[in-house]
Amino acid sequence: MSYLMNSSEILQTIRMIDQQHLDVRTVTMGISLLDCAADTTARCAEKVYDKICRMAERLVPECKMIEQEYGIPIVNKRVSVTPVSLVTASCAEEDFSPIALAMDRAADAVGINFIGGFSALAQKGFTESDRKLVLSIPEALAATKLVCSSVNVGSTRAGINMDAVLLCGKIIRETAEKSDMGCAKLVIFCNAVEDNPFMAGAFHGVGEPECVINVGVSGPGVVAEALKSCRGERIDVVAETIKRTAFKITRMGQLVAQEASRRLGVPFGVVDLSLAPTPAIGDSVAEILELIGLERCGTHGTTAALALLNDAVKKGGVMASSHVGGLSGAFIPVSEDAGMIRAAGEGVLTLDKLEAMTCVCSVGLDMIAVPGDTTAETLSAIIADEAAIGMINNKTTAVRLIPAIGKKVGDRVDFGGLLGSAPVMPVHGESAAEFVSRGGRIPAPLHSLRN
Repeated sequence: MSYLMNSSEILQTIRMIDQQHLDVRTVTMGISLLDCAADTTARCAEKVYDKICRMAERLVPECKMIEQEYGIPIVNKRVSVTPVSLVTASCAEEDFSPIALAMDRAADAVGINFIGGFSALAQKGFTESDRKLVLSIPEALAATKLVCSSVNVGSTRAGINMDAVLLCGKIIRETAEKSDMGCAKLVIFCNAVEDNPFMAGAFHGVGEPECVINVGVSGPGVVAEALKSCRGERIDVVAETIKRTAFKITRMGQLVAQEASRRLGVPFGVVDLSLAPTPAIGDSVAEILELIGLERCGTHGTTAALALLNDAVKKGGVMASSHVGGLSGAFIPVSEDAGMIRAAGEGVLTLDKLEAMTCVCSVGLDMIAVPGDTTAETLSAIIADEAAIGMINNKTTAVRLIPAIGKKVGDRVDFGGLLGSAPVMPVHGESAAEFVSRGGRIPAPLHSLRN
């Protein structure tokens, strides 16, 4: 599908970019590593490095050319790869971190911002390769700068693998103890999708082509600006305004995706329209919710306002592109959103309220700092709650928690850059250790039987 902008749309887009923080948040190249399997991690790592460098060598230069020619900022250039536990199934070694090191070297060589896919799919049970990979995560993330990791612990069709949930709580804890930034690069999923271009959870699914281009577009500032023109209007008008704005944003993403696809000779996959905020003032999902009518994000009514926003974004986006996918909707990463940081610092936005909001948002509990003495079992229980929301509602949910070692409730953690900063939020002190330690699998819900 070709698309030409008229002069009015071009001027609108220039204004959005110049004044309202509109950008292409990421162009992500997905690369299959299935042909990199080998019987040793050393040989596998060598093949992984070579393939990433070969396939992605032109990604950054071509994206920079698109930025210059069209005047559209592309904030991140990224790569996602086949879940590494599938590639390392024949490796006899226990430690898979050499593969992560090879991914990190390749990412640095081609000049990308992040590489995702040091991942395992364990929604129904562990293979030996899955277990080895998960156990390798703390060392892998401590030893690398650009590698991101994820584990899928549940799905609507499979239920929730509570053995994986328990292990992931321990892995988050161990990762936090090994590295200040490691947990910011680790996501625990339920119903993970194969075409997500956003880090830290991106991986190249087994149903994807050999290589593909996925684009993630973000425009909270554009939506906020549009809503300023409909103060006092009925909710129907608010929803329609968001939908029309999302349509315009997605059109820009479609243009960049098609151009990147053409230049690189790689198939276009999806445009992921996710309102992904940044710590910059005016680039906040929380501000959108407050413009809809909330005094502060997190107060009563927040979940309803977020549901309206998420639905309108998807309706606008799906009409604007031939292929919309990924996690399209609205992200609520606490540390990356100036409005959420403020609301959490004031105590209005709590962990329990965030959990309720994840029922209707794009993903889940994202970039949340918790006290450094939070137990592994409590982390596992939070994962289990979030996975249950995803499983029952047939949606993707995720957890990216950062135990702030040495810090307590009310302290602040600074991550830098787009990751921002966050106040340490309280968790419940009562134990769920007996529950999460039972192991086994929470059965899939009845509505999963749809064949």
